[in-house]
Amino acid sequence: MPSRLLTPDFFIDAPDEVARRLLGKLLVRKPDSPDDETTSGRIVEVEAYFGAGDPAAHAYSGKTARNAVLFGPPSRTYVYLIYGMHHCLNISCEPEGTAGCVLLRALEPVTGLATMARRRGLPSDASARLLTSGPGRMCQAMGITRLDHNGIDVTDADSLLTVMEDGYGTPPMDVTPRIGIQKAADRLLRFSIQRNKFVSKG
Repeated sequence: MPSRLLTPDFFIDAPDEVARRLLGKLLVRKPDSPDDETTSGRIVEVEAYFGAGDPAAHAYSGKTARNAVLFGPPSRTYVYLIYGMHHCLNISCEPEGTAGCVLLRALEPVTGLATMARRRGLPSDASARLLTSGPGRMCQAMGITRLDHNGIDVTDADSLLTVMEDGYGTPPMDVTPRIGIQKAADRLLRFSIQRNKFVSKG
């Protein structure tokens, strides 16, 4: 099946529903220059975050300059920095005005592995699992930063970042609590493809 772009309607539902549907889709990062190459990976691990009812979410306390994209239209990227050094990529959900997003935690690399390794500061033949397993590694390997990629519409064919459907289908999934949070840590809002070796450990 030829790859096709997802539509904004795909992202208009609740974050947990969108998170489940994102598993198996392709995240595609266009090159910055003619000398660069496209990098892409299959989404194998995600987490859902809601708004006012989710104390672990960035939108919990309301709209700010930092999180404004979460209150806008669905299908927009929300990129933030943690620990002052690692970027994380989310995609907004819900109708405009209602905050919600899905955090992409891991990809299975598909194209551009040598470029991913270079961005990660690794040898070109480094293990593929070292490239995009975990949200910080994933963003580094895909060259994603808040400065350059926050607020992008992943359903626009002209965007540097897009999400594609290629007929992979609905994979069997594991559902577990989210990782690395202290509030609402018991909620079963982490979704991953069963037995996929690129899922981050936690």
